Formats: sequence, structure tokens, C-alpha cells
Amino acid sequence: MKNISVLGSTGSIGRQTLEVAAANPEKLKIRVLAAHSSVSLMLRQIEDFHPDFAVLTDKKAAAELQRQYRGKTEILSGQEGLLAAATYENVDTVLGAMVGYAGLRPTLAAIKAGKDIALANKETLVAAGHIVMQAVKDNNVSLLPVDSEHSAIFQSLRGGYHPCLSFAEKERNNSEVRRLILTASGGPFRGKTREELKHVTLAQCLKHPNWSMGKKVTIDSSTLANKGLEVMEAHWLFNMPYEKIDVVIHPQSIVHSLVEFKDGAVIAQLGIPDMKLPIQYALSYPQRFDCSFGRLDLLQCGNLTFEAPDSEAFPCLQTAIDCGKTGGSLPCAFNAANEECVTAFLEEKISYLDIPEIVKRVVDSHVVIPRPSLDEIEETDRTVRIKTKKMISLQ
Repeated sequence: MKNISVLGSTGSIGRQTLEVAAANPEKLKIRVLAAHSSVSLMLRQIEDFHPDFAVLTDKKAAAELQRQYRGKTEILSGQEGLLAAATYENVDTVLGAMVGYAGLRPTLAAIKAGKDIALANKETLVAAGHIVMQAVKDNNVSLLPVDSEHSAIFQSLRGGYHPCLSFAEKERNNSEVRRLILTASGGPFRGKTREELKHVTLAQCLKHPNWSMGKKVTIDSSTLANKGLEVMEAHWLFNMPYEKIDVVIHPQSIVHSLVEFKDGAVIAQLGIPDMKLPIQYALSYPQRFDCSFGRLDLLQCGNLTFEAPDSEAFPCLQTAIDCGKTGGSLPCAFNAANEECVTAFLEEKISYLDIPEIVKRVVDSHVVIPRPSLDEIEETDRTVRIKTKKMISLQ
């Protein structure tokens, strides 16, 4: 039995995590639920899973939850409650599914408290990969990927050359690996030119062809910014130089990612486009639980195709990779600028093509701190958001 704290329980990954837990009640116990402000959904989750305590970081929402709920689960609020959820003594695994930069502090707190991490929050590694991975090593905990692409690489590496890959080791032997290949669906606008993207709407952006995800991730998928963030995440997770990480467009989303070894062998992980499999594997590792969510039928999935990304139509991918290669505080700046632009687009304050243009202007003007401390990362995030909002207001 693993005892789980779910940070971001009312979001897309959080809700699917609870489906996985419900399908494996003798193996996974939900001890803590934490989210931002969704009172009605949190109330239902408490009634379904009876955690020891639940947290809403929005204090007004938490007060409303306390007013409505009449049970044994304790209700906490604010950042103090979130840190309590990340470090609770009766939890051994923390699933980090908070959206964006907000996941960094609680993830670090959980690591320092000796918790194993199932990480769905890629921005944590993008902004502070050197700090997070050092903390993983220092505290001898496991950090397992929840993103389908990184889960696929993890599984392929295990199958290819290492019987038990340890994420607690900072230095890993990757000399047998020629490259990691991340797949991307291409989103709803695959094949469109930059000219054709000038007038796309928010509603069109939110209709992903294969995956059911939250709004922020769905927009990032359409611009390929999400794939750029995943390249940076893979760099830290697998101790892999950027020169050995490639991206290919795979519209069917059946091959979740691949590893090519130096002898020419390529090992991939295939499955239906459903996040519950990588979520379950991150929670079950090193075991595999029975499948309760559908299986891949190769005779039904049709042709599998691959193509190169269009860097002219979707420049966010290359901008992110360039930021990752430069390193220091620049990946944090990219993430902060992108988050603010996506928020503005969701609020219909800027156009779709404003996103990559503003992000590029922000990162080009950023003065890089070579190896930032956590405080310097916090300050970078704060100042870049202010700068980005000013640029947005001028559009």
C-alpha cells in the first residue's frame, strides 16, 4: 500500500490520478488532497476518498469548504496548508500535478521531507532543475515522471540498457544512448502555415485532437511550447545533453516516445493516448498493476506516421530549446513569459501569434544569471512576469 498526497487534485491530472487510485484501492491510499479554489469538486473528492486532510490554497474557498463540509477530514488553507500536504508524515509519495511554476516550492519541500515524487509538473524542473535534482540526490528519494513522453523514455531506458534506473543518482551512465526522441501530436494546427495561424480562435486551440488536458497545457500543446518544456524536463530527468534530445511529430499519439541506442536499436513505449497509464506506472513502480483503462489494439490504430516539427509556424519549440541550452535563469524566464502569455490569450487579451512573439522578446531581453539560487529564481519569475504583462498591455 502506497500512501499518496495529490497536489492539484481538481485539475486534469489530479482527477485522473484519483481514478487510478479508485481502480486500485488495495494498493493506493489517498491521504491528502490539495487544490486551489474548486470548492464543489474538492467536496466530492473528500466524500469519495476520505483523506486525513484537504487543502484549498485560496483562503476564501477553504472557508467556504469548511462551511459546507461536516465530516472527519480536516480542512487547511493557504500556502501553509499546501506545504503541510507536501510534507505530511503519513504520506510516502507526493504526486505533483499543480499547474505551472506554483509547483516548485511544494515539490522541493516534499523532497526535503523524504517523500518520493511522481512529477507531472514539468515547470518545476524547467525553472530549477539543478536545485531539484540535487535535492533528489541529497535526500535519496525517487523522482518518477508522470508525463507520458518521459514515462515512455524511462520505460524504454529500463528495457534497453539499465535494469533499474535510479533517479536519485545525479550522474547516470548514458554512454549507450545515442538520443532521446520525444513525440508530439502536433496539436490542432499541425500542417498550418504561419499565415493560416493569424486568425485562429481560442475555441479552436482548446480542441486537441487526441488528448484531454487542462486549458493551459492544451494551449501549450498547440504552440509546441509544451514540447519545449518537455525537452528541458528530459534534460534534467535523464542527465542528457540537449544535442541528444530530438522531437518528432507523431499525429496518432500511439508511440509516446523512443530511445535510440548507439548500436542502432530503437526502443519505444506504445499505448492509447490516455494519461492514466503513465500516472499508474509512476505510482506502482517498480511493479505494474493490472490495466483498468483500456488497451492498445494495433489492428485498430491504423498507420503510424512521423514528421519534423515546423519551426517557422511554431517557433516556441526552438525558443524553449535555445533557452534550455543557455541555461541559468533563462528557462525560468521562458516559463514565466509563456505562462503570462497563455493566461492573456485565454482571457482574449492577445492573439495566438502574439504568444511566441512576446515570449521571444522577453527571453531575448533577459539578463541571464548563470547558476541561480532559489531566491534568484523566485525573483526572476516575479520580474519576468511584470515585464511580460507590460508587453501584453501594449498589444
